Amino acid sequence: MAAASPYLADPSELAQFLDVPADDVRLLAALRAATRRFRGQVRHPVSLVTDDTSYLDGSGQAVLRLPACPVVAVHSVQVDGEELTGVKVRRQAGLLLHPDGCWPEWSEVTVAWDHGLDPVPGEVAEAVIDQARTIYRTDPAIQQVTTGTESVSFAVTAAVGITEQWRAAVEAHRLNRGDDA
Repeated sequence: MAAASPYLADPSELAQFLDVPADDVRLLAALRAATRRFRGQVRHPVSLVTDDTSYLDGSGQAVLRLPACPVVAVHSVQVDGEELTGVKVRRQAGLLLHPDGCWPEWSEVTVAWDHGLDPVPGEVAEAVIDQARTIYRTDPAIQQVTTGTESVSFAVTAAVGITEQWRAAVEAHRLNRGDDA
């Protein structure tokens, strides 16, 4: 399997905002952290993944939801090790329609497929860069310093909030929008 890129944005774009080299260790760590947060909130990698294999449980229903979208290509579908042909794909929604009516319950469905976006949409990259800038500038290590009779507290928090831009990008790319559980 060709794994998704470790970043949802170009490190050189973030480097321009921070005025540091694109290979700066803290910059790359902040970009990785922002990418992980975005992927976690949307519940899929977003960027292109090729030659992926997913193992799903038969649902007893006509439609089976894939764990990512959009679907670029479906190479094969097997039900309990038997090749299944005639499967229809709803690419943008990440759904498979069984040709005979329903995916057998208690079956293992194996899907060999490609999914994701290439290039990553601009609004996603921009939101991730914005979040990475905040993560880069946050230093949660020092909260209070005491020397002798003097004490100084720093009001830096490790929590990084979200912007309206982040919220909108997550909402636009999140899987299973009806399932907020």
